[in-house]
Amino acid sequence: MTNKVNRRHFLKSTAVTAGLAGLPLHAADTIPRRVLGKTGAQVSILAFGGGSRFLAYEDEAVALRVLNEAIDGGINYLDTAFGYGNGKSEERYGKVLKTRRKEVFLATKISNDRTYDYAMRQIEESLKRLQTDRVDLVHIHSLQDLADLEKIEAGVLKAVYRMRDEKMARFVGMTCHAEAAALKTAIERHDLDCVQMALNAATTSGYATSFEKVALPAAKTKNLGVIAMKIAGQEKLVGTGMGRASMADLLRYSMSLPVATCVVGMPKIEHLRENIAIAKGFKPMDETEKRRIQTAVESTRASLDSFFLHHADA
Repeated sequence: MTNKVNRRHFLKSTAVTAGLAGLPLHAADTIPRRVLGKTGAQVSILAFGGGSRFLAYEDEAVALRVLNEAIDGGINYLDTAFGYGNGKSEERYGKVLKTRRKEVFLATKISNDRTYDYAMRQIEESLKRLQTDRVDLVHIHSLQDLADLEKIEAGVLKAVYRMRDEKMARFVGMTCHAEAAALKTAIERHDLDCVQMALNAATTSGYATSFEKVALPAAKTKNLGVIAMKIAGQEKLVGTGMGRASMADLLRYSMSLPVATCVVGMPKIEHLRENIAIAKGFKPMDETEKRRIQTAVESTRASLDSFFLHHADA
């Protein structure tokens, strides 16, 4: 294993306690931050998604400018994965992070395979692409169901624990948008620091749409850092007309849940700027407002549930 000594010299974040909505750490015109559960890390309530929406920038120079603007705008949680373009997203991140690594909380994911040896090879390659000697968080990517959890337990789970022990990653976690009950089981069985799950205004029933009621309470019981994703349901919830709502309402809804941050893919610079403005002006929704948004997207729940059960997170 390379750079073992260097990896042992990392800064541990100071443990901080915070309420549900967290406390802004800066002046009023910045993105509020919250504590990422038991990790103690302080992260912006809006996170930058490095998946297909980031890869939608065909011109890499434009993509790098967007990522720099995100950091300049107050976003300090960056989400990526090997599975995003077979390392392309990580490579782009690395070109920015080689000079800005200390400014961000960096998360990547072990994708595409559940074996121990594959995971250990992948993290070494990811660190090279990211131009860093450690990530803040490494996730096991896209838990599907209980059968998949068994494969994870036999291989990659042991690998991410080793990554944490050897300081290749400060924290370990798991992501899921397919079956909330499987994620709940993983949370209850294993020593995770964080979880990332589909949490939007439709996540209140069914398999893919029950994370808010099934998996989220289990994560909060263990004080895990919770990262919300699929805020707009892969664009199936955002827009006008039946079953849809505005991005501002959808983002505010997810930010009003007991989560630390919300990962959003932003394929246009104007989307980034609009979402930063929403985050800076964020005020939690009350229960009446939440019910209004839930009602607005209710007719989309069944189709979203079916979609997420077969969706590849890329």
